[in-house]
Amino acid sequence: MRLIDFINAGGSITWILVAMNVVGLSLIAWRLFVLRSFKKTIDSESKTLASDLCDRYKTTKLLSQMDLVKDGISQRVHELELGMTSIKVVATTAPLLGLLGTVIGIYEAFQVISAKGLTDPGQFASGISYALITTIVGLIVAIPHYIAHNYLSGELDSLEINMEKHIAPMLKAE
Repeated sequence: MRLIDFINAGGSITWILVAMNVVGLSLIAWRLFVLRSFKKTIDSESKTLASDLCDRYKTTKLLSQMDLVKDGISQRVHELELGMTSIKVVATTAPLLGLLGTVIGIYEAFQVISAKGLTDPGQFASGISYALITTIVGLIVAIPHYIAHNYLSGELDSLEINMEKHIAPMLKAE
């Protein structure tokens, strides 16, 4: 069976899952590129942020230096998180759509049984096939997105810690 035939056999739910997969994988690639680029410039980014934070600390004095550092880093990491929610949505909704396809396929199979009995196993099998295909595609889409979301979240946490380590000595020198 060709891939296009497999997708067509899963119906509209499978096509929705394919579209979600394309969008999600594009977001993952983009986030990986942005994070790798940021890691290469973490020293200059940290110096810039430290300078901005020192200026802000001198003018406001409302927050402690460490509070300012945490707020500044948190704000910068928040900018780097752009798209992460969408990746998580794909990871969590794909198996649910697969499950919906499963329920629809089994429902169709039982409709055939109630209307015709088991005289035509081909029609019964088509509902079961639909159910299995949507389940398979839902999991195929969800698993890499789930892994990527967890990996990227871990990278962002690590980046936040590294920025704190870079910035703290710079502020003490000021």
